[in-house]
Amino acid sequence: MSIWTRITEALSALASGEGLSAVFDRLRSPPERSVAFTIAVIALSAKMAKADGLVTRDEVTAFREVFQIARADEPGAARVFNLARQDVAGFEDYATRISGMFSEDSSVLSDLMEGLFHIAMADGVYHPNEDAFLARVAEIFGLKETEFKSLRCRFVPDAAPDPYSVLGVSPDTPMDEIRQVWRQMVRDTHPDRMLARGVPEEAIKLAEKRMVDINRAWEEISGAG
Repeated sequence: MSIWTRITEALSALASGEGLSAVFDRLRSPPERSVAFTIAVIALSAKMAKADGLVTRDEVTAFREVFQIARADEPGAARVFNLARQDVAGFEDYATRISGMFSEDSSVLSDLMEGLFHIAMADGVYHPNEDAFLARVAEIFGLKETEFKSLRCRFVPDAAPDPYSVLGVSPDTPMDEIRQVWRQMVRDTHPDRMLARGVPEEAIKLAEKRMVDINRAWEEISGAG
């Protein structure tokens, strides 16, 4: 059974008048967590689209790239997106429910933020409202400021990414500690680890860019590049 079939089933279970946010209270354990992760990215993407005022074709394409949506599954994804846009619940309510669902493993929340950054930057423009939206979601998720800065540094092309910011360390951090941080990030980025913490197989593409970014940062810092 594909994840999109499972998403359709989850939506069908909503009672009349229930908003999409009710889904997050019901999908708390494997394998439902991967369904919840996908719905969370779609729902928050829809709320983010309202933040910058429009949905571009590039953003839709970026979402399809992250989740590798087949043509046959597009109606299911579109339904989640439209439900989120129409839901009277605000994005902070969504983010709070999602944070509670994955509170025992903040790595999942970082994965989710990564997907949102990927979609936000698909059109090549980082809107101030998107920045405020993502910063607030990260705050609700309980991400450290260094984690948010690392994500923004990797995705927003204001300048060449600072390798220390990418790894979430400072230039005066001892090299041994930086090496440990890099190795942990590499381990956490392994597809098997991501699958184990509830990231759906369809979204593992997120790890490809992350691995390139963190390895490049380590090479620059260690002088191996």
